[in-house]
Amino acid sequence: MAFAYVNLIVTNPESLATYREKAGDALARHSGKVVAAAPSQTVLEGDAETGLGVILEFATTDNAKAWIADPDLADVHALRKGAGNSTITLLG
Repeated sequence: MAFAYVNLIVTNPESLATYREKAGDALARHSGKVVAAAPSQTVLEGDAETGLGVILEFATTDNAKAWIADPDLADVHALRKGAGNSTITLLG
């Protein structure tokens, strides 16, 4: 298993709504799924700007890397990027 953490500071809710309609199929294409999501986060230590927090699960780290690099998903990733400032971190 491989996990990725997404932090999205939403600035365009309309783009986020459209992204959400397509995100599940885009993840599934690379064995990914959402395992947890929260509209807000609480920083326990340190300083970080937070927004929407999501934990993604993939079968392997290669699947996660293929998901983010898939040219057929460029339009889906563009919706996420258009929704605000996102950071995606692969754990492991």
